[in-house]
Amino acid sequence: MWFVLEGYRIEGRRAAEIAASVERAVGSGDLEPGQLLPPMRELATDLGVNPNTVAAAYRVLRERGVIETAGRRGSRVRPRPATTGRESVRVDVPEGVRNVASGNPDPALLPSLAKAFAAAAELADREPVLYGDDPVEPELARIARARLDADGVPEGPLAVASGSLDAIERVLGVHLKPGDTVAVEDPGWGSLLDLIPALGLRTVPVGVDDEGPLPDEVRRALDSGARALIVTDRVQNPTGAVVSSTRARALRSVLRQHPEILLIEDDHGYGIVDLPVHPLAGTTRHWAFVRSVAKAYGPDLRLAVLTGDEVTVDRVRGRQRLGAGWVSRLMQRAVVRLWSDGAVDPATVAAAYAVRRDLLIRALAEHGVRAHGRSGLNVWIPVPDETGAVARLLHAGWAVAPGARFRTSSPPGIRVTTSTLTEAEAAPLAAAVATAVGPGPTRSYV
Repeated sequence: MWFVLEGYRIEGRRAAEIAASVERAVGSGDLEPGQLLPPMRELATDLGVNPNTVAAAYRVLRERGVIETAGRRGSRVRPRPATTGRESVRVDVPEGVRNVASGNPDPALLPSLAKAFAAAAELADREPVLYGDDPVEPELARIARARLDADGVPEGPLAVASGSLDAIERVLGVHLKPGDTVAVEDPGWGSLLDLIPALGLRTVPVGVDDEGPLPDEVRRALDSGARALIVTDRVQNPTGAVVSSTRARALRSVLRQHPEILLIEDDHGYGIVDLPVHPLAGTTRHWAFVRSVAKAYGPDLRLAVLTGDEVTVDRVRGRQRLGAGWVSRLMQRAVVRLWSDGAVDPATVAAAYAVRRDLLIRALAEHGVRAHGRSGLNVWIPVPDETGAVARLLHAGWAVAPGARFRTSSPPGIRVTTSTLTEAEAAPLAAAVATAVGPGPTRSYV
């Protein structure tokens, strides 16, 4: 069956088919921005399906950023349809305003790449990589595996992806189907919160504190039917949370009750953190553990090592062969050289970032403002009025990231990137934040 909407036929019997039909029309221009979609019951009648099916299709379209719903005024095509809606939740930084919103590492703490790539290029001249060669550089696999072993990550085959998000997308893609639900940290990584609906998947939020995801909320999400759980082990974005040994035991206990769940662990902060990792990997039948080099060696170095159970990694590598083929062995060899030369001292880098985070957290505490940041590049500050706080701080000369980029249902907040914060800046920034969020009782920081 179909429904004719101003010359375009919406088709489908299942929610995914109906949603795909609408999205195709938006992409081709047959449905224009602002165009009103039919009421759900009317469309369900014409298609001969249950109204809940159309409701599910519209929900998928909303999550993918294709349509927007305004109560009784109905659903219509978004003015700027997009699958990366959170990317638009940014602050334009005027000239003269200090940008503490970027989430970037300090360039001064990144190593020089010239010698590593020169050495990799010389090796490529002598031993060129050809079609059909192993997609993983043997020395990269050896070093990565030894480091994973040292951190207690279970034995498993290795794959290489173009960064953490690419690895996570590939793992989700080989296990889940459109409409499946993924449990994600809230607040959490904005790009990941965009990626999941873009894949046709649904999200269920899991609360986070300084020790990682809350076990009771993970249990609730899994009991309600979530097919996958994504956990950031350290340097959680935006809160800086680190999964403690106690929290890891509690989470493993929950996961043992759901052995068929797909578990994905993101350790993207490897190389800039001195707190130990407590892996959950191996608790479930299908799992993946991901480490990228972007934070420690530079965002443009698009490489992440992925390990997991044999089925998961085999599926990822098989699907990769049909697309990109492999991540450049030239880049892999450069990373090997960086690792072998000790181009980054994780303890030194972690200490530098810790000093900068603590400067701000302590200064905020003197104003009675609570903040979070156990690890990484950022500090998360709960606020009563997110929009107002961002606007007032911008007026005061500070650009911070709106919490809406990182939240699903958690309370409002702002993210401040402290990676390049100086000692002289901490006090005035804290004072500006305190003014922006309102007065609070003065207390000492412990």
